[in-house]
Amino acid sequence: MLAQPAYDIALILDQGQRGSQEDAVAARMFDAANAGYVVVADGMGGHAAGEVASELVIAAWREALDAELEGSPPTERAVIDALPMAAMQANAAIAAHCEEKGDDFNMGSTLLGVLLLGQRVFWISIGDSPLYLFRDGVLRQINEDHSMAPVIDAQVAQGSLTEAEAQGHPDRNQLTSVIMGAAIPKVDCPEEPLQLTAADVLILGSDGLQFLSDTEIQTIVQANAQGWAQDIADALWHALQTKGDPDQDNAAIGVVRLTRN
Repeated sequence: MLAQPAYDIALILDQGQRGSQEDAVAARMFDAANAGYVVVADGMGGHAAGEVASELVIAAWREALDAELEGSPPTERAVIDALPMAAMQANAAIAAHCEEKGDDFNMGSTLLGVLLLGQRVFWISIGDSPLYLFRDGVLRQINEDHSMAPVIDAQVAQGSLTEAEAQGHPDRNQLTSVIMGAAIPKVDCPEEPLQLTAADVLILGSDGLQFLSDTEIQTIVQANAQGWAQDIADALWHALQTKGDPDQDNAAIGVVRLTRN
């Protein structure tokens, strides 16, 4: 009898209203190692640039993580160290591609990679792709947001901007860290893992998911909390379709929970 996989994972990739797909998402489980991963990359630079950038990031992640997790048995420290290694390899791949294309060629990508080791969750995050934890009925973003949004929201707290002004600020989505073949200013890669429980839900996304508010995402996850990861992912996708925003960005969604007996 085959062993039940340790994780329940669902992925969705949607082009939205954009002319090309610049997001990428991937997942893999390693049952023998009781491990797995999910990775999201949100490329930028336009068609034939953003799409390539996100795929280079995914390829670098796979190369770094697969090599360690396919080991027999994998070395835990080496697997954890593979997270920053994947980011460095992705950055080098994008630098090489830009150099090949010429001085005026620019492209980049976010990286949000989650490593699952038993019930522990490690992650690396560069850019503004959100990682949410739904626990005890409450949704919260647990990774750093490497955009101007936190700076602008702080101005609301200080009283210098209204909430409406902050949400409509032209610099809100400007990134403060990204993989683009140069120095990476900020990397969120905590040493201490998150301990996942059977009731928890992890949600990875590109910023296209954030066309839904945190409150909307929380309500959707709560309504589907007894279902499978695919039920939650489908409900989030349907909510984006129902909203029908004419500016809807590409959306990559990953939903993770521990397999329930």
